[in-house]
Amino acid sequence: MNASQLFDKIENSSPIDFGNIFNKSIELFKKVWLQGFIHLLISLVVIIPLIIVMYIPIIALASIGGLENGYGEYGYVQEELSVGMGILFVVLVIIVSLIASAFQIGINAHFYKVCKQVDMQLPETNSYFMFFKGKYLGKILTLAIATFGIALLATLLCYLPIFYVMVPLQLLGVIFAFNPDISVSDLIKASFKFGNKVWLIAFGLIFISSILAQFVGMILCFVGVFFTAYFVYLPIYYMYKDGIGFENETESEEWNAIVE
Repeated sequence: MNASQLFDKIENSSPIDFGNIFNKSIELFKKVWLQGFIHLLISLVVIIPLIIVMYIPIIALASIGGLENGYGEYGYVQEELSVGMGILFVVLVIIVSLIASAFQIGINAHFYKVCKQVDMQLPETNSYFMFFKGKYLGKILTLAIATFGIALLATLLCYLPIFYVMVPLQLLGVIFAFNPDISVSDLIKASFKFGNKVWLIAFGLIFISSILAQFVGMILCFVGVFFTAYFVYLPIYYMYKDGIGFENETESEEWNAIVE
């Protein structure tokens, strides 16, 4: 599907039903909860070390500053290092956030593929890192930067716009998952175009599913959050399936095209 076909499908998209999508999401969750847990573990295995690495230079500089100040020879060093550490910390936070966001986009895109395979009873595959190969690696990094920029701009505008952009940004992941060859600019346009059509229902589904995932997870002694966290992505998958739909192509052909 090219960009113009995607835009046409969005323009002529079918209305989505809150109750129908929510019920189907619960049924699908019973089949993919383990895959959701595996995807979450993969994310944690990658993102937690990134956070640890981010703090290493800060701790090292703080130690150096403490030693210099301890000798009493360079009293001004501590203040200069404090400013330097502050700037370094901000830069590292941005870099780590972008890398983590890019990884999350790629791993979530694979989860949407799994949802489709299970939902439509297609052959399942476990190539979790399929979107980290070739041209798709650069694309998920660009999407992460674009997402960060949009979210930052919305936050700077007194936070209220963040509620609006939240829906398109959530839809961006599933649109990318099933249209990975479309340019980043067209993917963003498509997510906002589709988001505008389904904003109210989409916001309600995302909000309710997030609350439900956390509530059920806490009931299960908090550990259950690890198993219910990915429930929020299931309504998003069905919003795409029911609203835009898939092309008439076999999963094997689609899969081979992405892997290659």
